[in-house]
Amino acid sequence: MDRFDELQVFVTVVQQGSLAAAARQLHRSAPVITRTLAALEQRMGATLIERTTRKLAPTEAGWQLFEQARQLLQDYHQTIAQVQLTRLQGLLRITAPLQFGRLHIIPLVERFLQQWPELQVELLFHDSYQDLIENQLDIAVRIGHLQDSRMVARQVGMVQRVLLASPQYLADAGTPHHPSDLSQHSLISGTDNSGEWRFADGLRQRIQPRFRINDVESRLQLLRHHQGIGRLLSYQAHDDLQQGTLVQVLPQFESDSLPVQLLTHRVAFMPAKVRHFWDFALENLPLVDCFNSNLIRD
Repeated sequence: MDRFDELQVFVTVVQQGSLAAAARQLHRSAPVITRTLAALEQRMGATLIERTTRKLAPTEAGWQLFEQARQLLQDYHQTIAQVQLTRLQGLLRITAPLQFGRLHIIPLVERFLQQWPELQVELLFHDSYQDLIENQLDIAVRIGHLQDSRMVARQVGMVQRVLLASPQYLADAGTPHHPSDLSQHSLISGTDNSGEWRFADGLRQRIQPRFRINDVESRLQLLRHHQGIGRLLSYQAHDDLQQGTLVQVLPQFESDSLPVQLLTHRVAFMPAKVRHFWDFALENLPLVDCFNSNLIRD
């Protein structure tokens, strides 16, 4: 382990107040943190941190080293960042759900590349989970609650599952007033559907879709052509709702909203190209119209 890494471990232990918290912050095991601290103390010839069963407390020598090491690390990272900022180059790999990527990530990337023309961006749009580490991806947009604690996540918006139909379809087939009424209607779903739609308060409704289609745009096309009632995420049908091409069905039964989140590996020591897009996306994604306007309800 190099000397800068040892100092980073020591500074993090002092800042976090415990070996376990420092291990979590640095994504390392507690034994590695303990060995690193012991090696640093042996090299310094002094006890740097007094350990008790209740807390850790830096000694006088420890506080002196902490102040100097913290400033040294800060100066080092600022110097590296300044050098990297002179030219942002290389390949940035981003993944997002298919429709969200088309609607919002492509325009975002176009604006970003106007600022940094020497960067290249590879976009992987897919509605299934894409592992960042396994697929060597830098940043992901995820919709829904996350289960991977290894990732750093920041929420940028909220969306909702919505039932939709065209006004003409409802005029012809009637408007359902309860999820149980859906059994009397032509339904349009995705191919990953479990055979039921879930609503607020744990209500579940078994469905037998007339159409199962894996493509969101194709489902929207059928809805626009008055072929039934479908369920999508609110951002996917945002324009149709605004224009009145489609209207929301049974809004009072819809379940809680889903978070839209930006993911990456670690905020600390991000490559400059990733840091800049991360900050750019955090600033701009919350402003997209589908997160800030109310749904248009019939």
